Amino acid sequence: MVTAVGCTKTNGRFSFPMNGFSPLPWTSERRSLVWYAALATAVGLLLARLPLLWGAALVGGTAVFLLTLIQPLFGLGLVLLLGPFGALESVLFGWGLDSGQALLLFTLAAWLARGLSRRRVVIPHTFLNVPLGLFVLVMALTLLDAPLLTVGLRELAKWVQIGLLVLLVVDLTQEMRGGEYGRYAPWLLAGMLLLSGVAQAMIGIWQFGLRGDGPDHFLVLGRFFRAAGTFEQPNPYGGFMNLSVLLATGILLALLTRAWAHWRCPTDGVRLTAYAIRIFIIGVITALTGLAVLVSWSRGAWLGLAAGTAVLLFCWPRQRRWGVALLLVGGLLLWAGLQWNLIPAGITDRLVGFGQDLQLGDARGIDINDANYAVLERLAHWQAALDMARQQVWWGVGFGNYEPAYADYALINWPDALGHAHNYYLNLLAETGVIGLLAYLALWAVIVWQTWRLLPQLAGVERGLALGLLAAWTALAVHHLVDKLYVNNVYVHLGVMLGLLVVLREAAESESQKSVGEA
Repeated sequence: MVTAVGCTKTNGRFSFPMNGFSPLPWTSERRSLVWYAALATAVGLLLARLPLLWGAALVGGTAVFLLTLIQPLFGLGLVLLLGPFGALESVLFGWGLDSGQALLLFTLAAWLARGLSRRRVVIPHTFLNVPLGLFVLVMALTLLDAPLLTVGLRELAKWVQIGLLVLLVVDLTQEMRGGEYGRYAPWLLAGMLLLSGVAQAMIGIWQFGLRGDGPDHFLVLGRFFRAAGTFEQPNPYGGFMNLSVLLATGILLALLTRAWAHWRCPTDGVRLTAYAIRIFIIGVITALTGLAVLVSWSRGAWLGLAAGTAVLLFCWPRQRRWGVALLLVGGLLLWAGLQWNLIPAGITDRLVGFGQDLQLGDARGIDINDANYAVLERLAHWQAALDMARQQVWWGVGFGNYEPAYADYALINWPDALGHAHNYYLNLLAETGVIGLLAYLALWAVIVWQTWRLLPQLAGVERGLALGLLAAWTALAVHHLVDKLYVNNVYVHLGVMLGLLVVLREAAESESQKSVGEA
C-alpha cells in the first residue's frame, strides 16, 4: 500500500523510497497549513504573555469574529445583549461607537460578504420595503437645509439600520428554513430579545432595592432609587423593558391557551409537563421584566404597559366579545384597587400628580417649584417644538435637529435643550414638518395593520409572538407621548422585532397557500 506521503507499507512496516531525499510538493494546502501553524504558535505565545483578562478577551473576541463570519445570526444575538450597554459605555469610556454598534456593523458586513462569496445577494421583498424606504427618503430630504447635517445623518442612520436588520433577519431565516434546525431561527432571536430584557431587569431590580445608593434625583419613597439599568435614565429604560414584558406576556398567554386545549383534548403529541416547564420559564421572564417596569418609576412606561396590557386582553381571545369582557374585568379590578387602596399610595400619587400639573398652554407664566418642575420642563420643550413647527410647517428644521435649533425657540427659564422634545410626535413635527410626521404615522399604520391581520391567521405560540408584538407597538406609541425611545440601540431591538413580524407574515401566507393547494 502506498500512503499519501509516498512511503510504502508492507507487513505492518513503513518503507521509504531509496532514490534519495525527495521534497514534498509545495501545494496551496500545505502552504495554508504552515500559515495556520505559524499563526497558532504566535497566538499561543501572545496568550502566554498577556494578562488573564486580556487573554480571555482575545480568545472570546476571536471566537465571536469567526462564529459571526460563519453565521451572522450569532453576531446579531450578541448585539441584542450588548446594545443596551451603549449609554453606560459612553459614560465610562466616552467612546463614540459602543460595542453593540461595532458588532452590529461587523455582523452586517459579514452578512453582505457571505452573500457576495456565494454570489447570492438577495433583497427580500417585504411589506415594509416601500413604507420604510419612503420614510427614510422623506427624512433625508428634510436635511437639505438642516442647521447641523451630522446629527441629522446620525439619526437617519438609525432607520437605515432598522431597514437592514429587517432584511437580514428575513434573508437568514429564509436561507435556514430548508435546514434541519431552520424553524428555530426566529425563536432564537425572540429568545435573545427576552434574554436581553432579563439581563436589564436584574440590573434594574438590583439598583432599586439592593444597591442602596444612586443619584439623588432618582430617590423615591424615601429609601429606594429608580431603576435605570445600563440606560443611565429611568424613562427610556422603562420603555425598553415594556418591549420585553409585553413580548413575553403574549407568548405566555399563547402557552396557557395551548396547555388548556391540551388538558381538554391531548392531541398535539406534547406532554403537559413540557407545557408546564415552558410556562414556568416564560412566567419568570414576564415577572422579572414586569417588575423592572414598575421599579423604573417611569410614568410614561407605566402608561405604555397599561395600554399594551389592554391590547393583550382584548386580542387574546379569538372572539371579540370575550376580549371586551376581559377588558371590562380588568377595568373593574383596577377601579376596585383604586377605591379600596389596594394599589400602593406611592404609585397612585405618582400618576395623579402628573395629571394635576399637566395644563396645556403657555408654560412661561407658571411658577416653578420642586413638585411641578418635571412636568413644566416637558411643557416648555413641547412649546418650543410647536414654535419650530409653526416656522417650518412642511419640512421642519431638519431630521434630528431639534437640539441644534432649540436655542432660537427656547423659553426664558428653560435654556438647556434636552436632546429632544419629550414627545416624539411633536419632536418629529418640529424636525420634519407635517410631511415627515405623516410619513412616520403611515409607516406605523402599515406595521400595526399587518400585525393585526396576522392574529386570526396564526395559531399556537406563533400567534402569541404576534400578540406580544402588537402590544409592544402600542406601548411604544403611548410612551412616545412623553419621551423618545429611539435611543441607546433600542431601535436595534425594534429592527429585529420588525424582522420577526415579516417572518411571521411570510409563514402565515405560506400556510394559507398550502391549505388552498391541498383543498
